[in-house]
Amino acid sequence: EIVGENALLDDPESLKWFIGGPSITAEAKPLAIVKPGDAKQIQAIVRLANRKGLNLVPVSSDPPHFRGDGVPTGEGFIVDLSGLNKITRIDALNKLAIIEPGVTFAEIEAVVEKQRLKAFMPLLPRAGKSVLASYLEREPITVPKYHWDMSDPLLCTEIVFGSGDFFRTGSAAGPGSLEDQREARIAQTNPLGPAHSDLARIIQGSQGTMGIVTWASVKLGVLPQARKCYFVQENRLEHLIEFSYRVLRLKLADEFLILNAFALATILGDDPGKIESLAAEQAPYTVVYCVAGYDYFPEERVEFEEKDIADIAQHYGVKIMREIPGANGKRMMTMLDHPSPEPYWKIKPKGDFREIFFLTTLDKSPRFLGLMEKLVEENNYPPEGFAAYIQPIQQGRTCHMEFDIFFDPENAKEADKAEDLYQKASSALADAGAFFSRPYGPWAKIAYARCPDTVKALKKVKNIFDPAGVLNRGKLCF
Repeated sequence: EIVGENALLDDPESLKWFIGGPSITAEAKPLAIVKPGDAKQIQAIVRLANRKGLNLVPVSSDPPHFRGDGVPTGEGFIVDLSGLNKITRIDALNKLAIIEPGVTFAEIEAVVEKQRLKAFMPLLPRAGKSVLASYLEREPITVPKYHWDMSDPLLCTEIVFGSGDFFRTGSAAGPGSLEDQREARIAQTNPLGPAHSDLARIIQGSQGTMGIVTWASVKLGVLPQARKCYFVQENRLEHLIEFSYRVLRLKLADEFLILNAFALATILGDDPGKIESLAAEQAPYTVVYCVAGYDYFPEERVEFEEKDIADIAQHYGVKIMREIPGANGKRMMTMLDHPSPEPYWKIKPKGDFREIFFLTTLDKSPRFLGLMEKLVEENNYPPEGFAAYIQPIQQGRTCHMEFDIFFDPENAKEADKAEDLYQKASSALADAGAFFSRPYGPWAKIAYARCPDTVKALKKVKNIFDPAGVLNRGKLCF
């Protein structure tokens, strides 16, 4: 009655296609996929769930859903927000866009480029990945220089809480509607508010357990007028750490990330069969960074940043290169600027993967890498079967560290071995100090078992915003 018959799917094929993904989704029992057409329908669905005791799982990215947060734990209704895909405003002056949850990285990229702007992206997201879902789940962007706060690039939001109440955060809260604010030349740039509240932080990282975001304003970057990409390769990760800290502290580079040989080869390799040979041609670890100039004196800006980084490289005894096996700077920039081509880069090597990611600091990353290599060896897993990716965030103050374990899903023995390594490594890394700030699936028990006070506080917060528990039951500590 709320969405119409054509916007509710319950046939087995649709349900199977939607939850297709890793084994952590095996116990999911979606009853139907509901496709609301606007925010009022979302509110009506949430209020119906409160009356009937339904379990709603909000989703906006295209399937498959690899982390399990987008599928029900047990029975539930998937609220598919992909149809809400309007970009309602591009504000070039304030460098922001107002988008609905169904807007993907491929779609926003095509629109904002016309305004000489660019969207901040994680490393090679899927083309069908929702921009809003990515930012709500705090996926790290590749430009630490413009990542000031953990909430970036997310700004203001409109939320339907689990209670069924509408709420707007930040400067979007008022006074007046968005149209009134636009007429008064007010931009939705400040995520804090109304008053001293900061409820967007409760929504971020909550895996849809607190509320459903119907639109948000997000930060955009300026499209460079001049740009170059460089590589720094080393045999030991430790040799790259001090160099990285210095460059990041001075805010000299735009994109800045560190990849091990297999991760780099997986990204660059067009043919899955040649990934291992391409990895063998690389140094064990590579820093990829870009320098860029914008509207004013772009060439001069690139030139002085090049020279300053070259001086830092010389001081720390590392060598800067314009080209590595399989890629030059131009090709790498093109890849960093766009979503992943099909097949998705993490599926490319063997067909499936398990990912382990957490927060740490750059200086501690070699210790975690050594632990992961030890675990791979102890579990008799092929050393070329995992990728390491380090993404500095918050201007280098901390970093996202990620290990991807690749396996053939058609090979039951290999899949079991990958799952065993995934479980053991997750626990061992947590014991060593890895901070699982985004605890998907089995990580929830690992993370929350260490902090019962946080669990107690979160349950109180949940009781305020979703008292009937209608949103994504079974996720986090709920």
